[in-house]
Amino acid sequence: MSDIVKANDNVETDGNDYVFGLDIGTRNVVGVVGYPTDNGFYVEAEYMTEHDTRAMLDGQIHDIGKVAGVVSKVKKELEEQISFPLTDVCIAAAGRVLRTVTTRVEMNFDEEKVITGEDINTLELIGVDQAHQDLLMEKGPYKFYCVGYTVMKYYLNGELFSNLEGHKATRIEAVIIATFLPEDVVDGLYSACERAKLSVANMTLEPIAAINVAIPQNFRMLNIALVDVGAGTSDICITRDGSIIAYGMIPYAGDELTEVLVQALLIDFATAENVKKLAVDNKEIKYKDIMGIEHTITSKEVDKITNPVMEKITKAVADKIKDLNGGKTVAACFVVGGGGKVNGFCKNLSKELEIIEERVALRGEEVMGNVSFRQTEVKKDPLLVTPIGICLSYYEQKNNFIMIRFNGQRMKLYDNGHLRIVDAAMQAGMDTDELFPQRGKELHYTVNGKQKILGGTKGEAAKITMNDVEAGLNTPLVPNAMITIINSTAGDGNKIKISQLDEFTGQYITFVVNGQRVTCPKYVEVNGKLEPGDYEIKDQDVIETRAYYTVGQLSAFMDVEIDPNYSILVNNKEASLDTLIYENFAIEWVTTGFGLNDGNYVPEGISGVSEDDLNPQLDYSPKDYNEDLIPKHDDSNPFAISEEEYQRRLKEKQDTDNEAETDNKNLTIHIKANGQDVTMSDKTEYIFVDIFNFIDFDTNEANGRTAYSMINGVECGYADPIHDGDEVTIEWRES
Repeated sequence: MSDIVKANDNVETDGNDYVFGLDIGTRNVVGVVGYPTDNGFYVEAEYMTEHDTRAMLDGQIHDIGKVAGVVSKVKKELEEQISFPLTDVCIAAAGRVLRTVTTRVEMNFDEEKVITGEDINTLELIGVDQAHQDLLMEKGPYKFYCVGYTVMKYYLNGELFSNLEGHKATRIEAVIIATFLPEDVVDGLYSACERAKLSVANMTLEPIAAINVAIPQNFRMLNIALVDVGAGTSDICITRDGSIIAYGMIPYAGDELTEVLVQALLIDFATAENVKKLAVDNKEIKYKDIMGIEHTITSKEVDKITNPVMEKITKAVADKIKDLNGGKTVAACFVVGGGGKVNGFCKNLSKELEIIEERVALRGEEVMGNVSFRQTEVKKDPLLVTPIGICLSYYEQKNNFIMIRFNGQRMKLYDNGHLRIVDAAMQAGMDTDELFPQRGKELHYTVNGKQKILGGTKGEAAKITMNDVEAGLNTPLVPNAMITIINSTAGDGNKIKISQLDEFTGQYITFVVNGQRVTCPKYVEVNGKLEPGDYEIKDQDVIETRAYYTVGQLSAFMDVEIDPNYSILVNNKEASLDTLIYENFAIEWVTTGFGLNDGNYVPEGISGVSEDDLNPQLDYSPKDYNEDLIPKHDDSNPFAISEEEYQRRLKEKQDTDNEAETDNKNLTIHIKANGQDVTMSDKTEYIFVDIFNFIDFDTNEANGRTAYSMINGVECGYADPIHDGDEVTIEWRES
């Protein structure tokens, strides 16, 4: 470790690793220069002085220039004692402005998976971000930086677990305590040091510095409270199970006692401060009031004046300790700082904490048994606990701040020992959407009443470099690093066309045309309007596959031209090109020929399906014709059949009819049609569509419904045969 107090390598320091610790308090500025030894810590130089004015209030710098002047004075006095210049310093921020936020977060997975370290890191990151967002919701004068976080509990599928990694789960959770400091507190301390020509090598928190001295690591398994009673604030730390579990503060401390003496004795603040200090070790104190009149007061009289305020402070401290400790008292409490030396402070605090007096103690000389001083006359005072703890924090290399540059801006981060680039990103105010790739906007649409969701494409992750080298969110941070993050991007919304829908390519409708079954794809409507296959679906579109054709659309699909001189029959009833036809409807028409595209024409709105599926080979055999319906040759219609072909088909048809007339007589059958008894005797054989000659069923009353036909309860087509005794049904059903 480098010698942080040297001006340069030419300065002789006897090979010792010196550190300069500075406690910039509300009333006092205490400086310590020393180094670690095998037996503890050796203080080479120590100096303490008070602010000339009230340049600090409640632990926060109000006049940077005046505080910098006092820091310069301490620096100069120490340099004279050690005989070499001081260039670097370790400092601490008051806990007064430390904010903690406890939050519980969870991550859910679509299916059970093995939990990885990356999953846990992401969970913690979400927790820190949520804590930061919770803090931002509070209106106040501060911009807070996250200075560290602690995971208190993990949960796996709702069960408490100590370590999630490697286990299988569909849900993981964490309870996280995140700590924050306001920007202006840190900046004020840095600015005061810089004006005194000191570079901050390390920064910690005052309660953490104090606990490094007052509560050794082996004591932290116990449930102990530490109270650092300064001039402006009383900072509190709680330990349990080997670690610090909570921080807190109350805005009452030594200055509260001084101010009550100002009012009671009619003296200025500095005189009142002196009276308060002298009353600790002297029975009588002499002072002059603002009128210049000299007075004598006993220490008991001073105590009588300050006791009500002291009791208020100890009660507030005890209440805060219990609150931080889960609503219960602690096993013991250590008190450090000048404010705790007031007569009766520890005794009254023990009463408020409801523990015996011996377990609330002022810690000074008692906790500095392994601290030695070159200046033998120095008293091991509680005021020295925090600055020595600041020095020890530097050597332990934890609980300190490091400086980096983030996207061109200087940033201070609280080093919890495992800082990563993601911690800097969180402190800079970046949220998870800026760090992790986001999917494009989802496409929501409805097909035949069913909701469909199509996820967007995935965007690009944030581009991260540290010191011009590519890095990741979990790359460990190094001091003075140059971090650059280019925000992640969101993907595009996914696109899909009508022709890509399964409902389009997989749904068909069948008609019986001149006795032959013809299969056609269903038309598609979007928001009530017919759309072609290449239509690109938009968000919230309502899509329906149409369960019907018009006669004209069917002829266009089959690529035939209907002879307008003959009637069109739908289920044996006269119809037009606009008549709606549904599944299994029977259509009879006379055609004059095929269209101009060799039978491959597909009407608008139909695409993306195979030609074999959509253009079945139709067999117009002679039985489909009679003499009146055969399209005769006409020079004006080049698509009509030739005269020779006409004569051939006519003869074949006549031969077939004669055969049928000779070999067969009309067959009489009795059936039930829609519950009615029906006798049929006009044909030699019957198919389902023939029932329309005997029952009243209007095929033009569809109104968006589909006609369903059944023989003996089994769904059938219009060309299916029916026999004597059959029960046939035709009815409208919703599509």
